[in-house]
Amino acid sequence: MAVALRTTSMALMVVALLAALGLLLAWAMGWYSALVGNQGDGGRRMVDPVELHRLRQQAEARRAAQQAGGTDPLSGESRDGV
Repeated sequence: MAVALRTTSMALMVVALLAALGLLLAWAMGWYSALVGNQGDGGRRMVDPVELHRLRQQAEARRAAQQAGGTDPLSGESRDGV
């Protein structure tokens, strides 16, 4: 941009402005690509069967503890907050 503003040659100004536009577009496309690349899976990830089984066991233990009126097995807090 500085070259386009400071030059007296019309041809050099056009070339400099086109180069600036091309660099701006390349930067915007790279920025967008990086943004979309980080969210390629939509924020979701696959849960393997072992992890799924562990999560189900934790949920079942929490439900059993809540029904029994005991403490939460993961946090150690009682139902009445004491």
